[in-house]
Amino acid sequence: MSYYRIFSKIYERVAKRMCQDCRDFIQKDSKILDLGCGPGIVGKTFQEFFQADLLGVDIKDRRIYSIPFKLIDGKNLPFSENSFDVVLINYVLHHSRDPVALLSEAKRVTRDKIIIYEDLAEGCLSKLVCWLHGIPFDKLFGNPTKTFFNSEKGWEKIFKELGLNVIFKERRHTFPVKKELFILGA
Repeated sequence: MSYYRIFSKIYERVAKRMCQDCRDFIQKDSKILDLGCGPGIVGKTFQEFFQADLLGVDIKDRRIYSIPFKLIDGKNLPFSENSFDVVLINYVLHHSRDPVALLSEAKRVTRDKIIIYEDLAEGCLSKLVCWLHGIPFDKLFGNPTKTFFNSEKGWEKIFKELGLNVIFKERRHTFPVKKELFILGA
């Protein structure tokens, strides 16, 4: 039994909360790209909640739910400009080889919004938990690069450099790791 199957009910509850968070920013019947979809739990939940046309992409196929899927190289997205209404990036950037390039690609393929959920390395306890999360993840899943966590200000600086506008953000106080929801206009 895979890691994701063991914790799937927890992930499903979190995904439903994420849909509620995004209900003012995603139209029904939107075309959504779930970038770094992992097991497909969040993507499947968004697909159902928003009655969306969803495609999950990742560098490895770890899906436990059958959602439309395409393997990617983690650098380039094999889609034309403005192919999606929304790009969803949930807890992926800290595992990315090059989060700036990935965000640039997300900007290129969306015509409307990028929705990001990300753990923040802010404060001693949050930094420690992020570091402890990164080590086993890198080993367990064979992550080719070291997991990197950023701060809210660090991400905002990157967004600004890429010409992405923060149209909404909200801190998630989930002990012990600080989390942030960013809604970006492309």
